[in-house]
Amino acid sequence: MDEQPGLSDEYRKASPWPVFVAFGLAIFEVGIVMALFPVAVGGLLLFVGSVVGILRESGYVADPWKGLVTASVICLAVGGAVALTTTNAVRLRGIAVLVGGLLVLLAGVFGSFWEPAAA
Repeated sequence: MDEQPGLSDEYRKASPWPVFVAFGLAIFEVGIVMALFPVAVGGLLLFVGSVVGILRESGYVADPWKGLVTASVICLAVGGAVALTTTNAVRLRGIAVLVGGLLVLLAGVFGSFWEPAAA
C-alpha cells in the first residue's frame, strides 16, 4: 500500500509561506492592539516578506527584490492614507505601516544592489 497516494515526486508537497503569512498578520495585529509599535512593524515585515516569497515561489515575480520594492510602494500608499485621514486611535496603524513600508523599501533597494551577478 502506498504511503502517499496521489502524490508524485515531481511536485512539492507543501509550502512554508502560508504559515508565515498568517503569523506575520497576527503579530502585526497584536502589536497594534497592545500598542507595541516595534512588534507591529516586525509583524508587517514578516507578512510582506512572506507574501513576496509566495509570489516568487509561484513564479509571479522573477526578482524578489523588485517584489519588495513594489510591496513597499503599496505599504507606503496605504499607510500614508491611513495616517493622514484618521484620528489618534487608528493613526498608530498607519504609522506602523509607513515605517514598515520604508524598511521594506530599504531592503528591496539594498538587496538588489548586493545580489551577486549571475554567472
